[in-house]
Amino acid sequence: MSITDISKQLASDTVQALGPVGAVMVALFLLLYVGVVLPTVWSRHAYRRTAARRTMTTLLDYLDRLTLVLRFWQRR
Repeated sequence: MSITDISKQLASDTVQALGPVGAVMVALFLLLYVGVVLPTVWSRHAYRRTAARRTMTTLLDYLDRLTLVLRFWQRR
């Protein structure tokens, strides 16, 4: 079994278990985790850690604003 077959089976199982929206959310989380969180922690270069930390802070600020808006919108 090749890596392509394994990834197709994993994607199919994920969509079946979580639905299309859940699968997209899992994919976005993994992309953000691999692209932002891991470089923040593990990079050897200070400029990469700083850039990743700044990006992570920006994303978390947007997430915080989004939760505030959704809470306000839910109360209406």
